Amino acid sequence: MRLNFRLLSLGGVLVCAGGMAFALYLQYFRDYEPCPMCIFQRIAMMGAGVFFLLGVLHGPAAWGRWAYSLLAALSAGGGAAVAARHVWLQSLPPDQVPACGPTLDYLLGMLPVMEVITMVLKGDGNCAKIDAQWLGLSLPMWTLIAFIGIAVFALAMPAAARYFERNRT
Repeated sequence: MRLNFRLLSLGGVLVCAGGMAFALYLQYFRDYEPCPMCIFQRIAMMGAGVFFLLGVLHGPAAWGRWAYSLLAALSAGGGAAVAARHVWLQSLPPDQVPACGPTLDYLLGMLPVMEVITMVLKGDGNCAKIDAQWLGLSLPMWTLIAFIGIAVFALAMPAAARYFERNRT
């Protein structure tokens, strides 16, 4: 089987779907309730997955490959920014952690969306709590690493697809 843009995009879809499946497993089977920043990271993961999926369905050529790849990378970059902020909040000394705030559902029902986004990105005590670690890294740190990997992969996809198409055996 030859590697092409559609297969590379399918790999991106599978990685994003795996990330979301793991997040849902932690929520529903391990009882880790996601904080608002976690939910924003999930949205970014789904966004990247959608752009990869569009690449699978459309199978674009030339500039279209770069468009889908750039959109997937931008979505992953946004997720990386939120994850980096999350990691930073978790690194604060306890006396500098912002107070806990209301749930995301409550905020969306009471405030304009842009104000909710600003509030969530400032973070609160819920986001600073470290629920779980693996190999000494918190879940948001692993998510940050995943987003960086997804963004790099997305940006490399058009060139990789072109290389594989030129060097068919």
